[in-house]
Amino acid sequence: MSLTPAPFHADVANGPDGGSAYWLTTSDGVRIRIGVWGGGDKGTVLLFPGRTEFIEKYGAAAQGFQDRGFSTVAIDWRGQGLADRALDNAAIGHVDDFQEYQKDIDAVLAALPELDLPDPTGLFAHSMGGCIGLRALMNGLPVDAAVFTGPMWGISLDPVRRGAGWALSTLSRKTNFEKLLAPGTTGQSYVMVQPFEGNLLTRDENMYAQMRHQLIAHPELALGGPSMAWLNEALKECRALSLSPTPNVPTITFLGTNERIVDTKAVHDRMARWNTGELRLVDGAEHEVVMDRPDVQADVYDATVELFLGASEDA
Repeated sequence: MSLTPAPFHADVANGPDGGSAYWLTTSDGVRIRIGVWGGGDKGTVLLFPGRTEFIEKYGAAAQGFQDRGFSTVAIDWRGQGLADRALDNAAIGHVDDFQEYQKDIDAVLAALPELDLPDPTGLFAHSMGGCIGLRALMNGLPVDAAVFTGPMWGISLDPVRRGAGWALSTLSRKTNFEKLLAPGTTGQSYVMVQPFEGNLLTRDENMYAQMRHQLIAHPELALGGPSMAWLNEALKECRALSLSPTPNVPTITFLGTNERIVDTKAVHDRMARWNTGELRLVDGAEHEVVMDRPDVQADVYDATVELFLGASEDA
């Protein structure tokens, strides 16, 4: 696979010097983007972002990992960042099938040898990336270990909203409404309409301001709510994952005690049957643990690197 240079917004990434981006084309012809921060010689972090996110958002994480000797490869999933978007209304996040994301992973794995990054490779997956990443581990993703933060192994909905979400999203697939915004969402990016006070993402005001700055500087990176099809596919995939065996991969999952976006019961249930896994609760943290206060970030980076190195020695 040939790596084609892609735009990379170093001005807002706040990552290590020398970061770069490349276009990749998936087996079904979708153009996605990866971000690469080399310079680490102890191993490589394969970073799966959450829904609405983009590679530049993880520049600070790449710096944290590089400081500990690890290179990083992050991905713009189809439908977000600068990757191809499926709908004419680019503000709506959409896929027809959640398994399409596995084709994005296949393209990244095919490109890794050309990037010539060091082993071992570990998975670091957040939110929707945690849902995609768990499926990938079940499919045999070639990593030594995995770290999840606020993984979307279920969506936080009360019983009434959950029932309505299932019913309406399922009906939309049969009535040509599947490309409309899911109920209760808008075409605007969450951080652009939600003040820091009361936000569901982070306790760190500087990190929240940085999220906003990135989208003000580069509005083409922004994404609003998901489509009805995305919601239906996400609900089906979370249910399917809950019924599937746990992969035999060393794992740490970080979960904020004030998590209100993903279903915390689903996370507790999965980790209770992950024999090689550990659940670490972060007191008072919201959804984006790796974008919480500096001390929390440092704890996550330290634990990630320690797990990845230890797993490679045991392999």
